[in-house]
Amino acid sequence: MRALSGLWRWRRNPLCRATDLAEARLALTALLLMVLVAPLLGVLVGSATQESLHRAAREQRLTRHQVTATVLRGPEHGPPADPETLTRDTRTRVLAGWTAPDGSAHQGTVLAQLKSAEPGDRFGVWTDPQGRLVSRPLDSATATTHAVLAGFGAALLASGLAEAGRRLVLRHMVRRRHARLDRAWEQAGPDWGRTGAGS
Repeated sequence: MRALSGLWRWRRNPLCRATDLAEARLALTALLLMVLVAPLLGVLVGSATQESLHRAAREQRLTRHQVTATVLRGPEHGPPADPETLTRDTRTRVLAGWTAPDGSAHQGTVLAQLKSAEPGDRFGVWTDPQGRLVSRPLDSATATTHAVLAGFGAALLASGLAEAGRRLVLRHMVRRRHARLDRAWEQAGPDWGRTGAGS
């Protein structure tokens, strides 16, 4: 609010240069863009992203099915390549078989959420209707989280672009002002400070 009142007072100030007023208007425009337009853009992007992700999640729930897989051959035992990865990743790569929703039998190497996989152990996998392995369908909480992050990202990007644009225009204005001062100095410079030069 102080900035607005200060801008209003500067309008008729005899010490106010045209460039000062232009810089103040530029700052006010950038501020309004960051405060009003950037959040609105964030809401629009977030809403569009949420709608798109929820539609994709609904489609995935219709086309992806969880089936039970049976371990056919457990993992090969031996020294682990990296002990740190064993503590972080509880999944085990095994040879497993499963029946697709269309009734066809499949087998392949999959990652199982089993600590010690033995032949005959069962676990769930996600497949498409033909039995090909697919990732788990997107849940609504994850879709909403991604949409919120997209909205925040769009708002921050818009604010950053407004500030970058303000700085670029301000830089151009300052260069023009310095060029005008240099030209004025060149005209007054040779005679400046001489006695009887009329300056």
